[in-house]
Amino acid sequence: MNLKKKQKRKQVFLIAEGGINHNGSFEKAKKLICLAKKYNFDAIKFQKRDLDICIPEKQKYLIRETPWGNISYLEYKKKIELSFSQFKSLNKFSKKIGIDMFVSCWDVNSLKIMKKLNFKYNKIASAMITNLHLLEAVAKQKKKTFISTGMCKMEDVEKAVKIFKKNKCKFVLMHSVSIYPCEENILNLNFIKTLKKKFKSEVGYSGHEKSVSPSITAYFLGADYIERHITLDRTSFGTDQSASLAESGIESLTSLLRKIPNTLGDGKKRYLMEEKKMSKKMRYWL
Repeated sequence: MNLKKKQKRKQVFLIAEGGINHNGSFEKAKKLICLAKKYNFDAIKFQKRDLDICIPEKQKYLIRETPWGNISYLEYKKKIELSFSQFKSLNKFSKKIGIDMFVSCWDVNSLKIMKKLNFKYNKIASAMITNLHLLEAVAKQKKKTFISTGMCKMEDVEKAVKIFKKNKCKFVLMHSVSIYPCEENILNLNFIKTLKKKFKSEVGYSGHEKSVSPSITAYFLGADYIERHITLDRTSFGTDQSASLAESGIESLTSLLRKIPNTLGDGKKRYLMEEKKMSKKMRYWL
C-alpha cells in the first residue's frame, strides 16, 4: 500500500457565497468580493434570477416590510437583483484582484444571459435541483458544476447525476441542509460519505450554520469543496444574513482549513532529531 498517496489531501477549494447579501448594492457586492479575496477563498458566487419566471404569481403582490418601506414582494426582489451590466463589471473586478466569480442561475433565461460572461463554473442551488429543464441546460454547457443537494430526496440527486453524466459534464455533489440558519444537530454530515460512496464523484459541503466547526468536520469526512455564505454584517436585512459568516468567522474558517493539509503528513512514523534531544533529558534510565 502506498500510504503517502492514500493519506495525502489537497487544499480545500473554498467558495464564498455572496448570494443576495449585497441587497442590490453594487458597492456592497464589490466589498463581498474583496472580503473573499482577503481571506483566500478560491471563488465567490452570487445568484441571478429572471423575476418574471422565478416568483410564483401568488407571491408577487404580497406586501413585505423592507428597508425600502412596505412594498410588494416583486418590487422587493427587484430592489435586490443585480443587472447584467453590474455582473459584468463585478466579473471584471474579480479578475483584476485575482479571484474567480460565478453565479447560480435560477432559470434558463438567466443562464443564457450569464453565459456571455464566460464564468469558469456553474452552480445548481438546492431549490433548483428538481428543475430538470434547468439541469439539462446547465449540463449542456459542460462547465464544472457544483450541485447542492438540500431540500430533496435521494432519487432527486440520482436524476441530477444522471443528467450530468449523460451530458459528460463534470460535477461536484455538495451536501447541504437548506435551513437558514441550520442547527448543528441536524447537519447529518455523514451524508458526505454516502454521496462519495454511492456516486463515486467529487463531493463538497455547503453550510448554513452559524459556526465554522462543521466545515472542518466536513473536510475530514471527504469534502474537498466548502461553500459558506458570507456577509458584511450578520444583522443586515435579508433571509441569508444570519446564516452567513461575517469577517471574524470567515477568518477563523479559512485559517483553519488552509492549515489542515500541512498537518496531516504521510502517516509514517518518524523519530525526529528534536525528539531525540528531548528524550535525553527525560529518559533518566538511559
